[in-house]
Amino acid sequence: MSETPVARPLEPLDETWQRALAVVAHPDDLEFGAAAAIARWTGQGKTVVYCLVTSGEAGIDGMDPDRAREVREAEQRESARIVGVDTVEFLGQPDGIVEYGVPLRRAIAEVVRRHRPDVVITNNFRDTWDGDVMLNQSDHIATGKATLDAARDAGNRWVFPEQLTDGLEPWNGVKQIWAAGSPSSRYGVDVTDTFEAGVASLAAHDAYLKGLGSGDFDPEEFLASMSRPAGTRMGCTYAATFEVFPLSLF
Repeated sequence: MSETPVARPLEPLDETWQRALAVVAHPDDLEFGAAAAIARWTGQGKTVVYCLVTSGEAGIDGMDPDRAREVREAEQRESARIVGVDTVEFLGQPDGIVEYGVPLRRAIAEVVRRHRPDVVITNNFRDTWDGDVMLNQSDHIATGKATLDAARDAGNRWVFPEQLTDGLEPWNGVKQIWAAGSPSSRYGVDVTDTFEAGVASLAAHDAYLKGLGSGDFDPEEFLASMSRPAGTRMGCTYAATFEVFPLSLF
């Protein structure tokens, strides 16, 4: 009989930074695992800015997209407030059909140049959630890949030079890009002390969560099911996982 493989321990993330920009596809993407980490970092006095590529307007089957856009933007702002994030921006890309390409890279690069982060956080953009058969969604894949490229684009003054007006300058200060919840994660952060803030942040997406399945989704149970195994890998109760991409080797 074969033995169950032991999960590799997670290495702690580098927390010697001050400013982060989180770029994800939809309202609720950060709350499904990363929000507790963001609460930890804002509690340390760090600044985190949210950029949502879409407004999640196609995410509630029984609600007209124009109304859903209003509801989900409001829920995202409240969710961000709970974990100490004051700035939330929406790029207005069409929910469900986000395309990787130059226009998306351009839009994200402009946000990077304005906010000048040390670290950029994005969603898992691997083909699956589990490294096997649980398929990821196309908006996540397109957003994550575009964010990787845009963080680098932002530092090159000859890429999207039309943005460099009114004092906006290239920004090559992004040290790393972190993909939250990636099945290839080798890094983590202890969120034991901020786990409840993460739960409250997810619960703030009330209209969206009520539209999931039978409507009895339990945010605490769901987040614990992911955070406990990650915590075991870090030697703590709860942890959030990240795949780390250094932007440059130099």
